[in-house]
Amino acid sequence: MTLQGVKQRFGIVGRSETLDRALSTAMRVANTDLTVLIRGESGVGKEVFSKIIHELSKRKHNKFIALNCGALPEGTINSELFGHEKGSFTGATADRNGYFETLDGGTIFLDEIGEMPLDTQSYLLRVLESGEFIKVGASKTLKTDVRIVAATNVDLEELIKKGKFREDLYYRLNTVPINVPALHERREDIYMLFRRFAIDFSEKYRSESVALDDRAQMVIENYRWPGNIRELKNLVEQLSVMTDKQLVDAEALLDIAPRLIKRNLPALADQQNSESTSGFQERELLFKFLLEMKTDLNDLKSLVYELINNNDLSVPDMQRLSKSTDSLDRYMRSERSTPPASRPDSNQFYNNNIDEEEGDDIMTRPIILDHERRSEYENSEVVEENLSLESMEKDMIGKALKKHRGRRKDAAEELGISERTLYRKIKQYEIDD
Repeated sequence: MTLQGVKQRFGIVGRSETLDRALSTAMRVANTDLTVLIRGESGVGKEVFSKIIHELSKRKHNKFIALNCGALPEGTINSELFGHEKGSFTGATADRNGYFETLDGGTIFLDEIGEMPLDTQSYLLRVLESGEFIKVGASKTLKTDVRIVAATNVDLEELIKKGKFREDLYYRLNTVPINVPALHERREDIYMLFRRFAIDFSEKYRSESVALDDRAQMVIENYRWPGNIRELKNLVEQLSVMTDKQLVDAEALLDIAPRLIKRNLPALADQQNSESTSGFQERELLFKFLLEMKTDLNDLKSLVYELINNNDLSVPDMQRLSKSTDSLDRYMRSERSTPPASRPDSNQFYNNNIDEEEGDDIMTRPIILDHERRSEYENSEVVEENLSLESMEKDMIGKALKKHRGRRKDAAEELGISERTLYRKIKQYEIDD
């Protein structure tokens, strides 16, 4: 069967490359008995992929069942999967066959496999390794030929690190991984799915099918869709009921579903802890660097004063030197912007702007000066710095608030901290913003 044929048969809408890749993997592995682990966010349609694998396999004429491991009570999940003997626990009034016995030769889809209890994981691992299992309360080993397709919307590797999932079971399940893309990863398919759901709803209730204008399409294509296809279908049904328009514009769409303009950006874990550790350390290093820079600047000022004082040195008349420098800058800009043939002669420029005596005086006169201007130079004042980090932090916050005219959001961004942390610091240091 072709890829397009699979889409038509199972009602899959979309043309994105990531979706096609996942479907191709499911089609290739279907005719084997390999265990498959389907990964994807909640609501992306992982169960559809399990049905594709079953229907395209040699087991298609046998039974198929989908079980949500998170919905099965921990106390009865072993009995549900493997069966139990009469009297094996309170309430076991008769023998019961589990799914692994009744679906022999078929396929079991175990959704949310990460929610399975650890003891049940041990039983499942034995089934995958040898096809054997034991009913609860029994001692006889039974055999089964069931294909397992598992799915998860969580990171199983993280669960392994936390001791909540068996590593050996993970590698048994992950023989062939299939990654089902989230809706925000296949934006080109969003409006196609919207139209499909709208047409299905109109046919079911014999009503007009809703559509979106260009701006409204842009809104839904840029939304994160944390609920994926389920959330999109709910939105279509809500629009079909709540609006009288056949062509919905962006304003009407946002009036019914204002969440679509919100951005569900990922947040850093333990943000407060991060600010109080790494963020504080970075600020501490910055404060130390600024202090060292200020100390070096004071030392440099003292050195310059010593040179001037001990060697009878002075600087040229800065007003005259600035005037000559400005003229030279204008000449250089003219040189770069004027064709060579029409450029003024450099000697003529020099003669027009600086007379010979003055030029010689500025360019060749040594900077050994009289003592009359010594009073213009004062010894650098060494200020004793407050080395308290709290004092420096308070000063930095005050400067940031002053720079941004009391706008706390901008000041927090400038300081590299959150607004919440800035509010706390302002209250702590009693800063008037």
